[in-house]
Amino acid sequence: MLEMDLRLLLPSLVPSSQSVYVLVFYFVYLAVAGEILPGKVIRGVVLSDGSQHRYRCNGLFALSLLVAILGISAKLGVLSPLVVADRGLELLSATFIFCVLVTLVLYITGRTSSDKSSSLKPHVSGNLLHDWWFGIQLNPQFIGIDLKFFFVRAGMMGWLLINLSILAKSFQDGSLSQSMILYQIFCALYILDYFVHEEYMTSTWDIIAERLGFMLVFGDLLWIPFTFSIQGWWLLHNKVELTVPAIVANFFVFLIGYMVFRGANKQKHIFKKSPKTPIWGKPPVVVGGKLLASGYWGIARHCNYLGDLMLALSFSLPCGISSPVSYFYPIYLLILLIWRERRDEERCAEKYKEIWAEYLRLVPYRILPYVY
Repeated sequence: MLEMDLRLLLPSLVPSSQSVYVLVFYFVYLAVAGEILPGKVIRGVVLSDGSQHRYRCNGLFALSLLVAILGISAKLGVLSPLVVADRGLELLSATFIFCVLVTLVLYITGRTSSDKSSSLKPHVSGNLLHDWWFGIQLNPQFIGIDLKFFFVRAGMMGWLLINLSILAKSFQDGSLSQSMILYQIFCALYILDYFVHEEYMTSTWDIIAERLGFMLVFGDLLWIPFTFSIQGWWLLHNKVELTVPAIVANFFVFLIGYMVFRGANKQKHIFKKSPKTPIWGKPPVVVGGKLLASGYWGIARHCNYLGDLMLALSFSLPCGISSPVSYFYPIYLLILLIWRERRDEERCAEKYKEIWAEYLRLVPYRILPYVY
């Protein structure tokens, strides 16, 4: 049986010319739309050499226009709305190949660069796998496009497009359920909210501190859209009927998670831009003039992670509890965020020293108050 499944699976992983065309069209559209569509221009954080990147935050406009173009194309019969749902594995393998190729190019250009700026200065450990995985340059660009910002945008939009294609297939197959609708609503709200507040991304750890290597490129382009949509794929083949109390409880998990996640990120972003802005109606508590210990950030040192985990759980709850497969995303995210939180704290302890010790005294909990 396993051999038969593999014989059926392996051919579907081979990228077809159509899947390559879809991927190329997607990246070209995002590159062009990102440059020409109007949007708020945000200055990034000040780097160690005093430079600042500029980010055009027009993701919501670009996403809305793309969905409209695809909808019109589907209506005219130019493009099937099921192209992603029917060729998901092909697109996954094509994306993986692209991730490997682009990170090899990033590695080579990083190793050969003699640039001294904060954005492009090479950070080479000498270990090929380490440098390829974690990256060598902070903010590499291609024809003027900031690749790190571009890739995370592509991943978030790709997640929504995969979900919409799954929704179309579910509707066509007559398998549309309350659970599928609930999952689609939560994900769509989360993704749209991301683009409404896209400027907050410019002050996150990924943008300001992580170098661009395979870890980020793979995470943005493949992991986000293809694994965060597992619940949709699962619901496409498994119908789950939820009780009214279960639906209400699911909504509460989503709303509380959203409130904590968005509120914490907004507070941190505003603090970085204007450190004296009141938080919850009071002057912010700041340790050593650098570390925020007010609002959500006075409850736990990574309170935004708690909100993110609750949101991830809300995406899986519509699937019921019959299979662990549909809970892959929140389980993975829990492991990832604990690992990332530990890495963040090691860096902060080294960077802030005695200030960090004082901050730990004021905010003793890492993610979940009184538990962790």
